[in-house]
Amino acid sequence: MTAGAAPAVGAGEGAPILGPDAAVCAHGKSPAILVDITGLSNRNGTVRVRTFGGATSTWFDKTKWQTKVEIPTPRTEPIRVCMPVAAPGNYAIDVRHDANANGETDRKDGGGASGNPRVTVWDFIFGRKPSPKQTAVHVGQGVTEISVTMMYLSGTSLKPLSETKR
Repeated sequence: MTAGAAPAVGAGEGAPILGPDAAVCAHGKSPAILVDITGLSNRNGTVRVRTFGGATSTWFDKTKWQTKVEIPTPRTEPIRVCMPVAAPGNYAIDVRHDANANGETDRKDGGGASGNPRVTVWDFIFGRKPSPKQTAVHVGQGVTEISVTMMYLSGTSLKPLSETKR
């Protein structure tokens, strides 16, 4: 998908809203999630954002996403991506920074989710997903803004870069 941009509203006023549905968030009257992404390791590759809704048992299943936006990694902060949703309700978001844009998950790639849950390598190995209680985003009639902090592999955990350099 190609990225469009529209003027931002709210806390990040003046920053572009990215994604093919940027105007939905700029307008502010339709159900949508505006995802502020922070903590990228670099400005290479692509950023992918997905929305999950419906039964929480399907959240984070790589085949059950509802909306997906993939954009070239913007060269400057902030990164704000608009994810429209079909109706008010509870949703989850995941974000992936494909640092080398090869379409595969590598050790240098980062990830994050709504609610910024702590995740370990063991969670991936055993197929454990973050708790819906922690990752649920309630969307009403307008735009709901959330922040996702990217995490990168450090030992057997995924951590924000600020914690991996200690």
